[in-house]
Amino acid sequence: MQMNRAGAAAILLTTLTGLVAGCGSSKTAAGPATAASAGMAAPKPAEIRLDYAYYSPLSLVIKQKGWAEEAFKADGIPVKWVFSTGSNKALEFLAADAADFTSSAGSAALLAKANGNPIKSVYIYSKPEWTALLVGKDSQITDVKQLKGKKIAATKGTDPYIFLLRVLHDNGMTKNDVQIVHLQHPDGKTALEQKQVDAWAGLDPHMATTELEQGSKFLVRNADYNTYGFLNTREAFAKQHPDQVKQVIAVYEKARVWAQANPEELAKILAEEAKLSPAVAKKELERNDFSNPIPGDVHLKALTEASKVLVDEELIKKGTDINKVISELVDGSFAQAVVKQ
Repeated sequence: MQMNRAGAAAILLTTLTGLVAGCGSSKTAAGPATAASAGMAAPKPAEIRLDYAYYSPLSLVIKQKGWAEEAFKADGIPVKWVFSTGSNKALEFLAADAADFTSSAGSAALLAKANGNPIKSVYIYSKPEWTALLVGKDSQITDVKQLKGKKIAATKGTDPYIFLLRVLHDNGMTKNDVQIVHLQHPDGKTALEQKQVDAWAGLDPHMATTELEQGSKFLVRNADYNTYGFLNTREAFAKQHPDQVKQVIAVYEKARVWAQANPEELAKILAEEAKLSPAVAKKELERNDFSNPIPGDVHLKALTEASKVLVDEELIKKGTDINKVISELVDGSFAQAVVKQ
């Protein structure tokens, strides 16, 4: 039976559409299909844009030693740096396509992902106890319930903010029972010291600074409410440039191994970059554990626990499948291909 040209074209179009759809939806054990996995050379990005942050010591090591520039020099890819003052700013950089990799708390990444920021968390740069609830050195507040109706400084969308919500819930309160003053971390520290607020959900190194230099006191500490330091990238970048994702992770892994072997020099770098006293830098690093860099079950569990307060406080829109969001956020496949066990 003969076929006219229109019919043949329709069949060809259908076949090609099926092939494209199949390529787009297929997955391997290492994650989504990419140009590289299909036998084609993956495209190179025009540049690699990384953030550095005082709450992410490894980023400071990488920046000071020029290891990222060294890693991408052979490919002719320049490296640019942006400064993140907190998780919220780091995640805003990704949302605005102003950076390719940024560092944040896990809970902050989850909140951003659930509210539409298309990111993936591909590496764990630290397990820190970087947040707690503090009061001033002269404060008479000794119990969280005494904060009802009081002013508390916090940076919305960050681990300290979510830490605060969890602490309030533990004490039968919600964010509506206090006055949350939304300030960036350095400004929150200043507000506490100047008695403009009654408490502050702090973040290192600012927390360590006010603890050691101003005598600010811990009202609540709970290391389990700190949700790890996540290195995030945009979903589109991970899909288009998987080799570069692994290269960045390899640089972070080099810094992690170096940091564990050189704690004194690490403290010196942190002090120099963040303009801290040696004692403050050491105090911050005492609260960091660099031993578990591959995103996995323990991190999923931490996010699942943190997600409960996000849902209860309606920070995530109703009907969101939070377990699906968590599973789509955390991707350990890139780190598994790089990190030596």
